Amino acid sequence: MTKWEYATIPLIIHATKQILDQWGDDGWELVQVVTGPDGNGLVAYLKREKQ
Repeated sequence: MTKWEYATIPLIIHATKQILDQWGDDGWELVQVVTGPDGNGLVAYLKREKQ
């Protein structure tokens, strides 16, 4: 059975692509992007297979 690890990261609007590309290069897959808890900004949820 596949086991996953997860990460939650804040996204800076002017650097969203660079942030997601960096995490993607490290093997993370984007699951969802939602509005931050304070109603401002965005938060990304990512996952990758545990090694």
